[in-house]
Amino acid sequence: MVSKPITRGLVALVSLAAVAGLGWGVWRYGYAQALDQVSARAASDLALASDRLVTELKRYRMTAVLMSDHPALAALHAGGSKAEADALLLETVDKTGAQSAFYLDASGRVLASANGRAPDGIAQSGYFGRALQGALGVAQGTDLGFGSRTYVHAAPSFEPGGAVRGVLVVAVDIDDLEEDWRGSTPAVFFRDANGAIFVTNRSELLFWQVGPQGMAPPGQAVRPVATHLVGAHEVWTQKLSPYVPEMALHLSQDLPVIGLTGDVLVDVAPARRLAALQAASVAALCLFFGALLLMATARRQALTQANAELEGHVRARTQDLTDANVALRREVRERMEAEAALKRAQDDLVQAGKLSALGQMSAGISHELNQPLMAIRQFAENGAAFLERGNTRAAADNLGRISQLAARAGRIIKNLRAFARNESEPMGKVDLVAVIDTAVELTEARLRGEGVALDWQRPEAAVFALGGEVRLSQVFVNLINNAADAMAGQSDKRISIALEAAERLTVLVRDTGPGIADPERIFEPFYTTKQVGGDGMGLGLSISYGLVQSFGGNIRGSNAPGGGAMFTVDLDYWREEAAA
Repeated sequence: MVSKPITRGLVALVSLAAVAGLGWGVWRYGYAQALDQVSARAASDLALASDRLVTELKRYRMTAVLMSDHPALAALHAGGSKAEADALLLETVDKTGAQSAFYLDASGRVLASANGRAPDGIAQSGYFGRALQGALGVAQGTDLGFGSRTYVHAAPSFEPGGAVRGVLVVAVDIDDLEEDWRGSTPAVFFRDANGAIFVTNRSELLFWQVGPQGMAPPGQAVRPVATHLVGAHEVWTQKLSPYVPEMALHLSQDLPVIGLTGDVLVDVAPARRLAALQAASVAALCLFFGALLLMATARRQALTQANAELEGHVRARTQDLTDANVALRREVRERMEAEAALKRAQDDLVQAGKLSALGQMSAGISHELNQPLMAIRQFAENGAAFLERGNTRAAADNLGRISQLAARAGRIIKNLRAFARNESEPMGKVDLVAVIDTAVELTEARLRGEGVALDWQRPEAAVFALGGEVRLSQVFVNLINNAADAMAGQSDKRISIALEAAERLTVLVRDTGPGIADPERIFEPFYTTKQVGGDGMGLGLSISYGLVQSFGGNIRGSNAPGGGAMFTVDLDYWREEAAA
């Protein structure tokens, strides 16, 4: 009596521990999944901010490059007007929003300026020296002599001989570039090669030094940043600023075009809340169903004693049910085997339809193969004779004809092999014109032997449909053979095939036979109008109907105006989404 409460308590504790473990697992998984979305948004925000900064700086770079060879600046080297050059630079600065612009000669002497004296030491700067070498010089910092954070472009001006005669320096005030997106979310900053933050939308982070241990404000100790990975995501935990989330997803992107590295910090609190909500929901469901299970278990234990006396009676009476269950399982197994046999029979039926069509065409196909073979033999003998006479040109002509005839025989055999093979090809991109060409070529010998004229209005370009090449070929071979069968004994035997490309692809096969006696039944299995004991089994149209339906298409039969039967095959165009 004492063991049952103890057992129940132990089960409850184990259940709670399992629910807690499951909740923790759901939280971790949901947190990682939510971070994927946060990471995608952070990457988009960082790319947007980086593109904005790079685009703005490249605009000033293009200004420096395009203006460096301006005639007014080039004239300064030959005693041109300094006032005109100053006015040009001032106008350029006003229109582009640049901070300042200066034009210097190769010795570092200022020849023209937009708004006053140039900063000291330009001639000794790295960007000026790079421009003198014929390349574009760049620099950024607060110590460039412009009194603020400045990004400088230095573009060389070349003499007609190719030597550098001057340098145009365009300075950009970074404060102006930050003005539009300062304070926006999320926190974004750009640091130079030394790790100093040079551009940011959080002004309190300006000039902070980013290092492996954390971030340090100017002249202060390093503020630690704890980094941990959640899946493939890097999460920072820090206290840098009231306007920077304490726990944030961190992404970085190198910007070699401007010599900076972009970083973004996105708050992960929404992801944590979403993961917590998912974990709480799963835990609540588990606890709810666990409580139901415990209640059901207690009730079952209460009923066990009462049911014990009835088990004997139930066991005796369930024997019949057991026997019935065994019989039912046997019947289910037999039905499954019957379905598998039916599927195999259907596949065999499709193959039988193709072989039946090949049997009807065998005489004509044998003739089609025998003709090129006999011709090859004749041309080979002629070629040997020409070679004995030394007439190599005639022998080469005979060899060329042998090659053409061999290609023709190979094409016929290839079509027969593809048509006869027994495989379930997947639906895909099929050239409907090529499929009808194959069907026409396979039936050409029979039609010619029976005096049937075939009018195939062939389009010039390929038309792509959704289907299977071999099975579609069988459909049109069946339709052409049925049309030839229907016109047996007539004097006027004509078959026309047309392809129409409208909302769907439509193929029309029309003959001049007696028409269809019962259009409603022509696609029923074993329905045929041929004489008993003939070649027809009544399966060709039924097989064709099933094949077209498997491609998502439709096939109809009707009596054409003016006499004869007309079969219409509708198919879908091939598209990527249709194939999927």
